Amino acid sequence: MSETPKMVYKQLGKTGLKVSALSYGAWVSFGDQLGLEEAKELLKTAYDAGINYFDNAENYSSGKAEILMGKAFKELGWKREDIVVATKVYFGSQLPDMTINAKGLSRKHIVEGVQASLARLQLEYVDLLLAHRPDPSVPMEEVVRAFNHVLDRGWAFYWGTSEWTGAQLLEAWEVADRLGLVGPAVEQPEYNIFQRHKVERDFAPVYEKHGLGLTVWSPLASGILTGKYSGGNVPEGSRLSVEKFAWLRKGIMEGKRAQIDAVDKLKPIAERMGATPAQLALAWCAANPRVSTVITGSSKRSQLEDNLKALNFIDKITDDVKKEIDDIVGDLAWQPRGW
Repeated sequence: MSETPKMVYKQLGKTGLKVSALSYGAWVSFGDQLGLEEAKELLKTAYDAGINYFDNAENYSSGKAEILMGKAFKELGWKREDIVVATKVYFGSQLPDMTINAKGLSRKHIVEGVQASLARLQLEYVDLLLAHRPDPSVPMEEVVRAFNHVLDRGWAFYWGTSEWTGAQLLEAWEVADRLGLVGPAVEQPEYNIFQRHKVERDFAPVYEKHGLGLTVWSPLASGILTGKYSGGNVPEGSRLSVEKFAWLRKGIMEGKRAQIDAVDKLKPIAERMGATPAQLALAWCAANPRVSTVITGSSKRSQLEDNLKALNFIDKITDDVKKEIDDIVGDLAWQPRGW
């Protein structure tokens, strides 16, 4: 299939917000690999295909990713109601010269962090503000109160988390319910064929009790599921070829060789569907009814267009196909990340 089908939209957890099944994120590419014109081209390609969810964070390229996205939004001139913008606070943006309070989840950093992000994005508000990691040094009540302060000021409409555990989410909800405040509406976990524990097991009690929107990242397992690293090869221009991500290259090439080899066995399934391995992996994520949107992160227009064609294959991820994938992947689906 060569044509990109009409975009599918899903509800974000128990909110009334509708998000595109595939979305676009700025990690790695914005500020490191792309300039303004390339960023505009990618964002426009995504938007024209129906993508309405755009993901960022204060620490992506030390704040440069938000600056670049903000400039692109400004020049593209889209209506604010037509896009859903998410950003995250925790790591800070002043790397490596951060002062002691310029990171974490204190009330001070949550408030100052979102204000700084809004300035970089040139926006009056973001739709979602996420706690990029849990902060064990801060009482949960302070975290919940601080995010509700942000909501009350109109700097964000919803708050959520990224890479929290199910127990931490339940604790946040317990605090919110006790205080009559708003709990986390969304979590952003890593989720792909090789990384399933949080989405499929750990979050089960949260779904049952509170509902939870999922904006999942790394659907291609840092490129492993594209098949391009077959045999330990690192193509020029790929994410793993970027010197800044040498740590990621080392972790994958030394610790994930079994996954790389398993992808070669998944390729016949993709070929049978008429899909690429990447399209199969993206469709597999999007086929999970718990997943609200699958964040993609292409650095080239051609990559983004290929990824969008995964929409053609979501309905082809049947129970039989899932079992076939599971039989190939086996225990690799449940192992820790490893770096």
